[in-house]
Amino acid sequence: MTSLTPEQLTASGHPRLTVRGRGAARRTLADRTLKVLLMIVMVLAAIPLVLIVAQVAQRGLGVISWEFLTEREAPPAREGGGYAAGFVGTGIMVLWATAMALPVGLAAAVYLVDYGRGLFATVIRFFTDVMTGIPSVFVGLAVYALLIVGSGGQISFGAFPGAVALAIVMLPIVVRSSEEVLKTVSDELRRGAFALGARKWQTTMKVVLPAAGPGLATGAMLAVARATGETAPLILTAFGNINIITDLFNVAIGAVPLQIYNGARQPFAPGIERAWGGALALLVIVLVLTVLARWIGNRALKAHRV
Repeated sequence: MTSLTPEQLTASGHPRLTVRGRGAARRTLADRTLKVLLMIVMVLAAIPLVLIVAQVAQRGLGVISWEFLTEREAPPAREGGGYAAGFVGTGIMVLWATAMALPVGLAAAVYLVDYGRGLFATVIRFFTDVMTGIPSVFVGLAVYALLIVGSGGQISFGAFPGAVALAIVMLPIVVRSSEEVLKTVSDELRRGAFALGARKWQTTMKVVLPAAGPGLATGAMLAVARATGETAPLILTAFGNINIITDLFNVAIGAVPLQIYNGARQPFAPGIERAWGGALALLVIVLVLTVLARWIGNRALKAHRV
């Protein structure tokens, strides 16, 4: 038996595996080339995002202040004032939209993964995919026609129609992202729960959902981020208001995207600057919510493992 040199042995004394063959050098070169190309593509994809964030931060930092966060908006040509009405209105509508879309979307995803078979599940997936690609302005038109016009004057512009429109925008994102996350949960976990005598609903509630918690939180925050920045559906439902409104029905309510839209199309510099400040505030809000959701999801996963 041929003796091996120390360089050919691992720290534990076993023979070191080496790549041999005429194609080894070529495969190594191809692997390194592919890594470099992927790195370049990743950098190129990140450039637009970095430029957008940098531009918004540069133009909006000088606008953000306590006054901007707590006061109503001044006339477009006048300096000062803020987007307090928009922050309150956006918070109310996104909160109600999340309360409507998240349970329904998560239940639909659980059905598709664990129960859905045949034509009905196929129809749900088809309409979910179609809803994902529909422009949000059509959602606003549908809610306007069904709730505001269709109610015969019983329901007017306000937080409730806006929340319904945002919930419809959020719903397909929640369904599709939750479905994909639930599919990643190992079947061994399900079979282990069944072996211990758990019923299917108990397995879903106490095993599958906690295991998929971080992914579900991320998917939910993607939907919340999408709803937070929507403008078109709110033009036809919330309508906008520079006063702070907390009523849910029949009073037009403000929203940060609406105020950004109205400010950016004004010819006056103060209104445009406030729009940059609102855009930066939206970026920060979405970032904080995303980080918070990941932190909560990771803590839930650690607690489940313990």
